[in-house]
Amino acid sequence: MNDPFPDEIDEALWDEACRRADAIREFLKGRIGNATAAQVADLAAEMEVSQATAYRLIKLFRSGGTVLSLVGRKRGRPEGHRVLDDQREQIVRSTITAYYLKRTRPTVSQLVRDVQTNCLSVGVKPPHRRTIGARLTDIDLQKRAKRRGEQKIVKATTAVPGALGASRPLEIVQIDHTKADVFVVDEEHRQPVGRPWLTLAMDVCSRMVTGFYLTMDAPSRLSTSLCLLHSVFDKSAWLREREISDPWPVAGLPDLLHVDNGADFRSRAFKRGCQDAGVAIEWRPPGEPRFGGHIERLIGTRMGKLHLLPGTTFSNEQELGEYDPKRHAALTLRELERYIALDIVGSYHQSIHSSLGRPPLAVWRDHEGEIPLRLPQDRMRFWLTFLPEEERTLRPTGIHLFGLRYWSAALSADVGRSDRRLLVKYDPRDMARVFVRRPSGNFVEARYADVTLPSITLHEAVTARRSLLAKGRRELDTRTIVRTAIAQRELIEAATRKTAAARRGKASSKSKVDDRGWGSLRGVDSSKPVPFVEDTD
Repeated sequence: MNDPFPDEIDEALWDEACRRADAIREFLKGRIGNATAAQVADLAAEMEVSQATAYRLIKLFRSGGTVLSLVGRKRGRPEGHRVLDDQREQIVRSTITAYYLKRTRPTVSQLVRDVQTNCLSVGVKPPHRRTIGARLTDIDLQKRAKRRGEQKIVKATTAVPGALGASRPLEIVQIDHTKADVFVVDEEHRQPVGRPWLTLAMDVCSRMVTGFYLTMDAPSRLSTSLCLLHSVFDKSAWLREREISDPWPVAGLPDLLHVDNGADFRSRAFKRGCQDAGVAIEWRPPGEPRFGGHIERLIGTRMGKLHLLPGTTFSNEQELGEYDPKRHAALTLRELERYIALDIVGSYHQSIHSSLGRPPLAVWRDHEGEIPLRLPQDRMRFWLTFLPEEERTLRPTGIHLFGLRYWSAALSADVGRSDRRLLVKYDPRDMARVFVRRPSGNFVEARYADVTLPSITLHEAVTARRSLLAKGRRELDTRTIVRTAIAQRELIEAATRKTAAARRGKASSKSKVDDRGWGSLRGVDSSKPVPFVEDTD
């Protein structure tokens, strides 16, 4: 139904249609059979139209019976009518599919040039730019945006009739990743090292952040697992280490994890760890970000806070302008982690949430007594299940991992007893200790062999090791090394020549002695003893 409503018609057109409708009603009143040509001519004169138009209007009014059916139609081709020949029509549409509907997002001007090139190459006249633009409007806007990766348009044209809700805290927890809009610097030289990744978990009912993990590595099973561990366990000690006094009362296993379809959320280790603890996993439909709307809105607001920090990249290049984020970067990964924690517990949890009308912390407190707090039955096993692992050989000096050495008295009984490599579990956030599975199957905690060393993260350990190797490489004197190698080579060659010459000389001297008769007793019967003659001189 494409006809406009009466109130959408231009005033003059509507008045004219009403005048014609009154005249035709009067003309048809009480009439039986067909009207004569003279009668139609009189009606045409009254309506000030031609006789042919009078016949057409009578027919329209009889079929429609409304004033709207007599509203003057716009002159020209009907909407949607296309007049290009089949060959050029095919060229335009195939060019749109092949060159325009791409994630590289070529411009309409580029599309026009491509169409013109394709038409001229087969000897046909290119269509006008407006004609090509009209073919673009024929394509559904959302379909076009999806093919071109225009997510804002996709989001704006997607209906969201339902909503994801939870009746109590920890019934549904959403987890997602994002790349932070800020550069961080290294601990030693305070030089920019890149933008970290933030993994965030949020309770759908109260909108409380249940946990997070910040790392320089791309999203993986590790970042997801460590975020979940931070979410499940009590955070009091964690907050004290970062000198944060505000409360963060969230702890406990969620009933359901609501996550996207990333490979990290579908890893076998992650799925089985959740199943073992009685945590269900629900994956959002592929390509449907709206199903994770709660966590995505939270990430959006938290990223906005980072735009106030030195080293921010902002959300787009237009906002960035001439600002150089790498040159202005000032915070280390640890400092950024503390900043985010302060923002969560001291700002976000305490502020009124637009959807709740209350602070998330207040909503959590209201339900705190009703929350069936579920903690893992074997907390250490649950912890170890989600930690990353490596295999190492137990040496007499202990376990060597990432350039660090670990020891436990419990390992003394296993040294030299087996050639089997041992499973080592470690927490990248705190490398002061690792967990080693002994040949008996039990895990023991091993700490730094040098107990005076402070706790560091895996990122810090790896960065320090790389810096040390880079420093060593810079200290190399390549010329000296090459000069020494050549001198050694020449020394070996000279020594070889001397030895060979000496051996040849010795062989030659022996041959001469033999020739003078000293090499053998010629003319003497060697089977008889030689008489001894005493020298009397």
